[in-house]
Amino acid sequence: MAIKFQYNKTSLTNLGKQLKVRQRALPTLKNKESALRVSVQAAKAQSESLLAQLESSLKEYGYLAGLWNEFTPGLIAVKDIDLVTVKVAGVRTPELKEVYYEVKPFDAFARPLWYTDGVEILKRLARLGIESEVCAEKSRILDYQRKKTTQKVNLYEKVQIPGYQEAIRKIKRFMEDEENLSKASQKIVKARHQAEEEAAEA
Repeated sequence: MAIKFQYNKTSLTNLGKQLKVRQRALPTLKNKESALRVSVQAAKAQSESLLAQLESSLKEYGYLAGLWNEFTPGLIAVKDIDLVTVKVAGVRTPELKEVYYEVKPFDAFARPLWYTDGVEILKRLARLGIESEVCAEKSRILDYQRKKTTQKVNLYEKVQIPGYQEAIRKIKRFMEDEENLSKASQKIVKARHQAEEEAAEA
């Protein structure tokens, strides 16, 4: 990225301001990047842990497989979920607050004794699955923001800050050269003027 500038004091001042803004922002961006990296790993780990819990729960209730055939299809369904927004390292992420179920009425006396337990087991399994999905989405959002922050850190650190520093150096060098030329030409004019005065006096 080429930085546009002019060889004058105004441009030098503007570039100086831009450079300071980036130099001040860089440590904050680096902190945000590392915080996001940790948060991404935590969200991924949580999602994987919930999936593992879900799988182990399914294995745990494997012995009930034959009984599920007696279970009325559509007896329980997820009606709604309540998500809240939580800020993680300045990024808005979803978090599961509540899962609402719709359980169709059934006659507890006409059904097997385990029916009520079966409903509770399905609620627990559904919540684990939903919570795992929410954590996976949280991880995806955080990872996307981390990548964007990393790009900005690299842009500032490797492109813009060195670019502004180089532009400032060029302007200063140009202005110093111009000043030296001006002084040299003043000396020449002064020397010529003195020579002319001396010649006139002689």
